[in-house]
Amino acid sequence: MPPRPLIASPPEEIESFLASYPLAVARHAHVLRELMKRTVPTAVERLRPGWRLVGYDLPLTSHGTYFAWIWPEGEHVHFGFEVGTLMNDPDGVLRGAHLRLKKVRYFTFAPGDKIPRRRVVWFIREAVRVASMSRGERQLLALTRRAGNSP
Repeated sequence: MPPRPLIASPPEEIESFLASYPLAVARHAHVLRELMKRTVPTAVERLRPGWRLVGYDLPLTSHGTYFAWIWPEGEHVHFGFEVGTLMNDPDGVLRGAHLRLKKVRYFTFAPGDKIPRRRVVWFIREAVRVASMSRGERQLLALTRRAGNSP
């Protein structure tokens, strides 16, 4: 099956999807969407209904390079990064290692949590940096990290 073309989802489709969640969760998702749009205006926002999330692709290839997602659930929203294990995380704030996830790392924001905007923007930029690497560069980075020589 050929890759899907890189076409953004209509904003009203994403709005409708987020409206199906509790208001506080949807608000957090909207804040995260806005941070993504301002930080990476070229990112293509697409609803992934099968995964029940909003995904983001960088227009680096004809089918895009998937690098981040917003995954609302009834009690909170996750904001994650596809190549999170290769991202710098100097303070160890990203989640996922505790679940032994092989690649992804994420934040979780519950209603009442304050979204640390500057920190989230920093991680968005870091995700773009890693996702923009060639496959070989990512493989070398992974090998370096496994060897304990984390850059």
